[in-house]
Amino acid sequence: MSLIASFEEFVPQLRAFMTRAQEASVAPAELEAEFNGLAAALFALQRKAVPIYAQYCDKCNVSAGLDWRGIPALPTAAFKEYEVTSLAPAERTRVFHSSGTTGQRPSRHFHNARSLEVYEESLRAGFRRHFLARPTGVRPGRLLILTPPAEQAPHSSLAHMFDTVRRDFEGAIFTGGVDGEGAWKLDLEATMAALREAQAAGQPVALLGTAFSFVHLLDHCRASQTRCRLAPGSRALETGGYKGRGRRVSKSELRQMMARWLGIPESHILAEYGMSELSSQAYDRALPETAGGFRFPPWARARLISPETGREAAEGETGMVRVYDLANVRSVLAVQTEDLAVRRGEGFELAGRAAAAAARGCSLQFEEL
Repeated sequence: MSLIASFEEFVPQLRAFMTRAQEASVAPAELEAEFNGLAAALFALQRKAVPIYAQYCDKCNVSAGLDWRGIPALPTAAFKEYEVTSLAPAERTRVFHSSGTTGQRPSRHFHNARSLEVYEESLRAGFRRHFLARPTGVRPGRLLILTPPAEQAPHSSLAHMFDTVRRDFEGAIFTGGVDGEGAWKLDLEATMAALREAQAAGQPVALLGTAFSFVHLLDHCRASQTRCRLAPGSRALETGGYKGRGRRVSKSELRQMMARWLGIPESHILAEYGMSELSSQAYDRALPETAGGFRFPPWARARLISPETGREAAEGETGMVRVYDLANVRSVLAVQTEDLAVRRGEGFELAGRAAAAAARGCSLQFEEL
């Protein structure tokens, strides 16, 4: 790969790779080589342009000539303590915050107009590939989103994601909102009215929301003994966690509840994994596949790293999720999360959050800065 001297030169090559990576005819070895070259080029740019990352790499004693697996992954804690960006303050047009509990300092991910375009291209490609597949030959006609619209949650990457994908639909309804303390809420009356209208019209529905919002809706259906029978082709995407709100249910229980009360078969229910610190998302399958395991698109890779040994987890073993995301153009491409997961073939199954001690075990160099 020729020398890439600037972020402006990198973006067109990334876009070309994203297009090629979605073509079935491209050999995996060829994609791997191209991913490695782009990762090396982006790493070189970011090490020079992101001050806190440069300090971190110096502490890690990074040598030249590493493949993408050797690129130092910056812990998510850095996004809370520092401005992890190559953008000058005047260039920043958008900032996404993490959704931690009240009182916590959030992570911050800064964008300008061009990096936001890359972010949107990445998320739309993944969403179309995984969620808009047509298991029944019927495309959903209505998009029902159980979150606030982006204008009510301007620092939420999830709200921005849902606002972006709604452009693929002629009509979309947001039935979430924000209360006086800034917490997200769900308008149950508006949600149920939209579901009844779609059911009466025989119109397939695509439901998008957080796990918390779905539990709130399903608890209401159960309490009122209201069962929906949505049209064939309806599907649902759940993402995020509970953040200390309400009761928790397992993924399997949640999908059973959705099948029972909404009439959406479990084969048509998808989970998404994303973070404010990233620009690409992982999905646990492509509808209507039944095999689980989260996977990122070809321009992002995940490794599971043992916090005790630093080695990569083998099949069935647990490690902390480390993501290498080429679409993270203006921050850092390698991010060390605090999420635990189990290796499942080429994908992974989330297993919760790491204890503070384990998270620090993967981040000692950062703590010494």
